[in-house]
Amino acid sequence: MNIEQKIQQAAMAAVKALYGMDADEKMVQLQKTRSEFEGNLTLVVFPFVKTARKAPAVVAQEIGEYLVTESGVVSSYNVVNGFLNLCIADAAWTQLLSDIEGDEHYGEKTAGEDSPLVMIEYSSPNTNKPLHLGHVRNNLLGWSLAQIMQANGNKVVKTNIVNDRGIHICKSMLAWLKWGNGETPETSGKKGDHLIGDYYVAFDKHYREEVKALKEQFVAEGMDAEAAEERAKREAPLIVEAHEMLVKWEQNDPEVRALWAKMNDWVYAGFDETYKMMGVAFDKIYYESDTYLEGREKVEEGLAKGFFYRRDDNSVWADLTGEGLDEKLLLRSDGTSVYMTQDIGTAKLRFQDYPIDQMIYVVGNEQNYHFQVLSILLDKLGFSWGKDLVHFSYGMVELPNGKMKSREGTVVDADDLMAAMIDDARRTSDELGKFDDMTEEEKAEIARVVGLGALKYFILKVDARKNMLFNPEESIDFNGNTGPFIQYTYARIRSILRKAEAAGVQAEATNIQLAQKEIDLIQKISEYAAAVAQAGKDYNPSGIAKYCYELTKQFNQFYHDFSILNADTEEQKRFRLLIAKNVAKNIKNGMALLGIEVPERM
Repeated sequence: MNIEQKIQQAAMAAVKALYGMDADEKMVQLQKTRSEFEGNLTLVVFPFVKTARKAPAVVAQEIGEYLVTESGVVSSYNVVNGFLNLCIADAAWTQLLSDIEGDEHYGEKTAGEDSPLVMIEYSSPNTNKPLHLGHVRNNLLGWSLAQIMQANGNKVVKTNIVNDRGIHICKSMLAWLKWGNGETPETSGKKGDHLIGDYYVAFDKHYREEVKALKEQFVAEGMDAEAAEERAKREAPLIVEAHEMLVKWEQNDPEVRALWAKMNDWVYAGFDETYKMMGVAFDKIYYESDTYLEGREKVEEGLAKGFFYRRDDNSVWADLTGEGLDEKLLLRSDGTSVYMTQDIGTAKLRFQDYPIDQMIYVVGNEQNYHFQVLSILLDKLGFSWGKDLVHFSYGMVELPNGKMKSREGTVVDADDLMAAMIDDARRTSDELGKFDDMTEEEKAEIARVVGLGALKYFILKVDARKNMLFNPEESIDFNGNTGPFIQYTYARIRSILRKAEAAGVQAEATNIQLAQKEIDLIQKISEYAAAVAQAGKDYNPSGIAKYCYELTKQFNQFYHDFSILNADTEEQKRFRLLIAKNVAKNIKNGMALLGIEVPERM
């Protein structure tokens, strides 16, 4: 039982003894004492005033006296209006720190047999181009959210849905057939996803040239410019060929399917390299080439049950006007699927594979309406978790030089971005002299850990719902609210602990009189459990980032004012080592929830 729980129980006993009142835990409102007042925790007494029939200040005074006498936790108190500020006894802080020390993953829960199963979908790439900066934010959020939900005692399945079919895939395939000359990842020396992305860009370049020429021809024949452009886009030979290829794919043409499988395999090998460098992975990967047929079947089933209706052109629709939305297309007139159909099919397969209690989709905020509709449709089709699905909607991420335009070949590539961050970390560390006395292998590894840590932390510290500007230069700073600042503090603490161990000094809870900054730091260490719980409740990795930064900043302020290895007494030294050890533990565990490694040396 932590200090808050002990005070909560004691306060409930107090109002029962003093006023005959049976208070529940919700009535006992505890909060951190404001900095301008003396105390560690503040109890709000207003919920008890009516029953006590006394002024708030009197009620606070009486409860305060009871807690000092009976709780074994509160040493003194002061009253400010209806607020009871409580000072916690040194022995209680010492015991709390000792309890935290005994729990390697303090504040995190382990899933049991009956724990809910949460499935989290993230990444969702297309197989016609490499992962880019937008995917980086998506993958980092999805991975971190999975760790946070697991730390809150849930069973978690991390899943990915790969968009491996459609006209965009055929564009890359057709371009490779026309201009590839049999090029492969091996002959080109390129990652497979980069190679295929080049052909997607090549298709668009040649297609735009065809559209321009056709438009000029149609205008010369007397057509107005806007109509000429629309016709040119439809009739350009390349797009006509691409659509013909898509039809052949749908018809299981063996040559088209073989080419599709070969090129997708190149892409998957490239994706795997990127995911590995990024430090993310999946428990199960689904492919839209499998799920779209399942979705079509499920829509036909809903049509038979009267959930949907068929129009005269043979297309199938859902009428959601009763839910305040519009009508939604589910199957085109030729029977082909749309994205909504594919998502329904994917949901069907997932529900067959896992006993899902909650489904979380990590997808950008431009798809808010899509998931609002999907939730209603899944519920109509009988998926128990459909109505309660969570769309973890996040904002766009940009670099200072502007937005990304993948079709024009100016995409901010994920591989290039990660490599640049590692190079920046190497250069910055060299300039600051942090790599002195290290081998080349150590330097390379630390540059990787720091560079990727800078990237991940800078992205994850921002509330996911907001658009953000990623600035590589700011992210690599060793001061301020950055990943390297937190990593450097962890490495510093580990260095202190190694020196203590070499000197034969053990970290342990000793009975010393605590300074206020020591108490504040123990209190901040203890808040990790609440930070993890809140992050899980809010689906908010930025809450963990905020906690890690605040803990790190507070430790550095403490370390500036109090020596650890040169403390005045042996007891102080051992106790402060215990504080430092648990700060490091929470930093390591908290950063792990963000997918960020921490180095032993820097």
